Amino acid sequence: MNATSLEDLCHSLSTGSATALRALLPSEIRAEVGHFNVFELDDVAPTARSAPAASFPCRTYYKISLLTGNSRAEYPDEAVDISRPTLLFSTPKTPSFWLPQGPQTARFCVFTAEFLQPTRSGVMLDELPIFKSEGYPVFALSDKVHTRVQTIFDQMKAEIASDYAYKYDLLRTYALELIHLGQKLQVAKTPHPSPGASARLTALFVELLERQFPLKTPHQHLRLRSAKEYADQLSVHVNYLNKVVKETTGLTTTELIAGRIVQEAKALLTQTDWTIAELSDSLGFADVAHFAKFFKRETAFAPGAFRSQSHSLNYT
Repeated sequence: MNATSLEDLCHSLSTGSATALRALLPSEIRAEVGHFNVFELDDVAPTARSAPAASFPCRTYYKISLLTGNSRAEYPDEAVDISRPTLLFSTPKTPSFWLPQGPQTARFCVFTAEFLQPTRSGVMLDELPIFKSEGYPVFALSDKVHTRVQTIFDQMKAEIASDYAYKYDLLRTYALELIHLGQKLQVAKTPHPSPGASARLTALFVELLERQFPLKTPHQHLRLRSAKEYADQLSVHVNYLNKVVKETTGLTTTELIAGRIVQEAKALLTQTDWTIAELSDSLGFADVAHFAKFFKRETAFAPGAFRSQSHSLNYT
């Protein structure tokens, strides 16, 4: 039997497209086979390790590539020179060519849109920032990130050769990990803040605030109490953080922090048997008097009175 390519096989069995060939398969197989593959450069083009100008068009697949050595990624109106370990994302909608220029290694994973449609967050593949047409997603990697990406490719290659019944679920997880890693690199590469930068900073502030709760034991203490401490953690000036949070939420940073501390204090007073001194210390107050003054200002109740009233309401 003569060897034949996948495209030739598709053409002989259907109208020439891989999508039409898939229609001949049972649905439970169609959901897996032919949607994903992972390979190394030697698997498909052994001579390209040192070929000066071998081209590899993206064709019909989404492709994530880990490249080492000197090469060039060519797009319709721009070329990107590559000289260090690089992660490159390609889509069928953006014609691109990879041109090796000397000895090197490369690893690829390829998949169709259906393989990840929709993503776990419900977003369609083409809506993800990494696969949108603007810009060229080519990212030079630090040694640490390069090692991480190599590990992911190792896991994909081992998994696709396994007989694990749910291996394609794992492969989707690995592919999504690479996508999200690329999107993190994309954010770091962006020279100007996006139009939603204020909302993003506010969301990061709220996330940082919420991560400190709930308090589980009296030995647990709030690490961040002031707007300045949050700003330092987010690597922005406190005045800028205050301005953005106020514009986005209508409340000051201090008001949001205080409101969340009051919410936690109410929960601890009604749901635990901690002493008020323990509770005060865990919430970051210098002493009970400072906590009592703060709590009464925010709720109109002294802590002990609030606890007593809450308990009496629970028993009536």
